[in-house]
Amino acid sequence: MIQDILIPFLLVGLAELGDKTQLAVLVLSTKTKQYSSLLAGVMLAFVLTDGIAIILGDFIASAVPLEYVRIFAGILFVIFGVLMLYNRNKDEDEGSIELKSPFISGFSLILVSEMGDKTQLAAALFATQYDPVMVFIGVILALLLLSTTAIYVGKKLMERVNKHTISTAAGILFVLIGISFFF
Repeated sequence: MIQDILIPFLLVGLAELGDKTQLAVLVLSTKTKQYSSLLAGVMLAFVLTDGIAIILGDFIASAVPLEYVRIFAGILFVIFGVLMLYNRNKDEDEGSIELKSPFISGFSLILVSEMGDKTQLAAALFATQYDPVMVFIGVILALLLLSTTAIYVGKKLMERVNKHTISTAAGILFVLIGISFFF
């Protein structure tokens, strides 16, 4: 029973280290002070995407045209990046770096970018070999740990690095991640 949690926890945790979704969480955390709201949105998206994958297993891969999901995710990342770059000077002038809704931003970005992601597919595969409830617990615990860490790192970055520099780097990173969805 412990392996049903531990194996998905370790493997999904390792696979998500440095993944685009964790980079997105880190970047979003530099744009808000409502960290718990951001974490709630991110985790709800993970619960939905990985929960559905675990429940539906292989059906997801054959029913959802993943190419369309990738294109939509890429467009969404590029839009977020362009908006960050466009608003970076306004943020500094007004002294505000806040996302309008960290919950919605985190939820929508992670929901779309996780569809068809390697960790979602891994969760579905683990559910065919292990107890699906335990797999879900292991996967969500790994994603919670990584997302909390990404938010903490983003918070610390904001304390040490110039806001304009972070906004510029974040915008460029989001655009590059968005473009990577097209290849």
